[in-house]
Amino acid sequence: MAEGLASDFRAIVADRLRAVVVFGVHATDEGHGDTKDEPVRTLVVVEGLGFTDLEACARRMPAWARHGLATPLVIARDEFARSLDAFPIEFGAILARNALVTGVSPFDRLAVKTDDLRRACEVQARSHLLHLREGYLETGGNPSAIHALVARSAAPLMALLVNVARIDGVDAHTAAALAAYAERAVGRAAALGDVLNLADGRVPAGDAARLYPAYLDAVERLAAYVDRWSTPS
Repeated sequence: MAEGLASDFRAIVADRLRAVVVFGVHATDEGHGDTKDEPVRTLVVVEGLGFTDLEACARRMPAWARHGLATPLVIARDEFARSLDAFPIEFGAILARNALVTGVSPFDRLAVKTDDLRRACEVQARSHLLHLREGYLETGGNPSAIHALVARSAAPLMALLVNVARIDGVDAHTAAALAAYAERAVGRAAALGDVLNLADGRVPAGDAARLYPAYLDAVERLAAYVDRWSTPS
């Protein structure tokens, strides 16, 4: 699939193509059954990017989608490196899990600065906390609505913990590994593990409602942990 994308870009930009990279779950052998059907995510690096290039890409999008490709992230050479401080979470994830399809790797000697990642994680953690509080008010205290709120928050919580773990140099992506990391980092984090393992329809609404107070407390402590985090001496 990605090879076909690379071939299309050679036709579009010719010798201005610098690299095509697959990133995310399809860049490693760690994909699981629940992710195998996700579209393949790609980064395309070119020397100069104009509107006519985007027009040509837009015409090919239906075919790319039919072949299981997500919309490619097309970026000009040097733009990725210059944007690391602006997108430390998003681009850091690409640096962490990628596979070169063609060209020369655009990632040599690149790394996200820990301070940039910490600030981005604090925004993410505080946003998660605010949404949990706001969402609870909107439930009106209804157990079924609280269950839905907690269940919807599981995927964003996993993404948050993956990023916070990266601050501490921990590469964790499974629910079990992230729950163990959270327990070490902030303590009394069993509720976070319960939420990560929560599947729609598997946990009675009342159970999820009872879980909420401990979950909220753990997220509050996680946000405080990120706020106070500093480089180990």
